[in-house]
Amino acid sequence: MTPFKFVHAADLHLDSPFQGIREVAPHIAEVLKESTFNAFTKIVDLCIHEQAAFLVISGDVYDGADRSLRAQIRFRDELARLSDAGISSYVIHGNHDPLDGWQAGLSWPDQVHEFGGGAVGREVCRMKGEDIASIYGISYAQRDVSENLSLRHTRDPKDRFAVGVLHANVGADAGHAAYSPCDLADLQAGGMDYWALGHIHTPQILNETSPAVVYAGNPQGRHPGETGPRGCRLVQVDEQGVPNPTFVEVDTVRWILEEAPVEDLETEQDL
Repeated sequence: MTPFKFVHAADLHLDSPFQGIREVAPHIAEVLKESTFNAFTKIVDLCIHEQAAFLVISGDVYDGADRSLRAQIRFRDELARLSDAGISSYVIHGNHDPLDGWQAGLSWPDQVHEFGGGAVGREVCRMKGEDIASIYGISYAQRDVSENLSLRHTRDPKDRFAVGVLHANVGADAGHAAYSPCDLADLQAGGMDYWALGHIHTPQILNETSPAVVYAGNPQGRHPGETGPRGCRLVQVDEQGVPNPTFVEVDTVRWILEEAPVEDLETEQDL
């Protein structure tokens, strides 16, 4: 098959409120307010620079069900840049931005595919007249989804390469709510080549191959508990259909915990 690239992003949380923002200096507050948007702009820039075939976004595009109009317009405009560059985008919604939340009546660019919440959808991406990949996805119809949605995903035998886009807690991660809980065996049964996961904000690879099971992580840390680099995955698919995901940093604000030794300080003035 013809080699190609795609980008896997998740948990954009556009227009995240950054609680406590008023307690910091105004110029820092402004940087924080723009940080989720700037991170997504970098993702779109990456897609265009790398000439990716498509972008997948694995849920929680917005920070809340009643997403702000500003966030929806900024999201649409960035996807329009991708569409103008001939790059398709495939989007699901998660527990933070389910389909029953408020949505403005905006027109989406031609190459944007938003998966519904009734059944798993299948979209085929073409590059230079060739079907290169099938993308499967389902959005959360409402916030609380306890069903194992991975079990609904079944690969079509005609697919040359298959991507499952899922917002889920795989392996009962205790640090996150059990939305659409499943395990690795469930994902392996679906026949996908790559599972593009969202919901867990720490970037991690749960399975290297057959299939690759990957959390992109969130592109922008939202509070001091989300430390270290944040970004997305640039995935190179070779002639044998083997995906190789590379982590790419896109955050504009980075949270770091540092320790200041005080054992040699004897007075408050020293401190």
